[in-house]
Amino acid sequence: MAWKGLRSGNFRRKINPKNCHTLSQLRNEVSGDAREWPVTPGPGGRLMEMQQVRYYVALAETLNFTRAAEQCNVSQPALTRAIQMLEYELGGPLIRREGRHSHLTELGQKMLPLLRQCYDSAISAKTLATNIKKGEDCCLSLGIAHTLDVALLIEPLSEVFRRFPDMQLKLRRGRAEEIFEMLKSGEIELAICGPFREQWDRLDAFPMFTEAFDLLVSTDRERASDENSEDLPSGERFLFHRGVDTGEEDECQLAEAGIDPAKAHQVDSARDLEALVLARIGVGLAPSSMIQSAALQHLPCSKLNLKRTIAIYAVAGRRRPAEVAAFLALMRCADWSALERAA
Repeated sequence: MAWKGLRSGNFRRKINPKNCHTLSQLRNEVSGDAREWPVTPGPGGRLMEMQQVRYYVALAETLNFTRAAEQCNVSQPALTRAIQMLEYELGGPLIRREGRHSHLTELGQKMLPLLRQCYDSAISAKTLATNIKKGEDCCLSLGIAHTLDVALLIEPLSEVFRRFPDMQLKLRRGRAEEIFEMLKSGEIELAICGPFREQWDRLDAFPMFTEAFDLLVSTDRERASDENSEDLPSGERFLFHRGVDTGEEDECQLAEAGIDPAKAHQVDSARDLEALVLARIGVGLAPSSMIQSAALQHLPCSKLNLKRTIAIYAVAGRRRPAEVAAFLALMRCADWSALERAA
């Protein structure tokens, strides 16, 4: 996108090119109003370059020229020149510096989602072209929570494999913040987990089910006569899976119930949690869908009003290959009502 009259001075008001040694001086000469910038693209003019878009997206996220240059692995002057050229091509300033602080202009805010989508689409197209050139098979990359039972995904996965028998499956486990970064960077196509603490306007969330938390004890444990579903077991130490992402509200509810997660036993795997519960090292506290084992029993506890909502997340505007779109559709139309008990 270029403008006619770039060198001829064909603006709406007469300017003196001798006063315009830099783009900023040129903009000041034209009064800084985007309406004063030329609006007609000229033949053979300079087109917007993808690296300019990439630099601007990085700058918009950091609001710092130095950090944006480091992130893009270029010098700061090179990044600044690219941003200035992009501003000229779009017809106005995108970012405004005020001392050490920078902020996006109104034009910059409006252009950001469009330029970000443009850049993501270009990256997706390049990745697809590379895969086709290499002859790679289709791939479904998923990020799921540590505490989500993969058995819940077997039926939709099996159906997708029937449609795409040569598909490669990449399954990544992580905590919510780790999964969020994997989804944002494009390492995974879809995420299945609880809510993210960080907000992102490009996130598509499709809730699946909301479930309560249960107490986990061995099946041969005899419940004391004074225990009931309203009370937490007294004199017991709790076992927590560190992969259960709890928010501030959840931690407040635990505190109100007399449970201090900082003093509980902590494990990193479901198998470890099950083994320690069976050894009566402590009483497990876990989502109701987690660890469906014949050796364990799930005891609902209405006094502990702790819940989580599992959703499947995707990035809006990002190209979804056929296998990814098929899996997402199957997950969205699946019946998860059996998991809504006591939620």
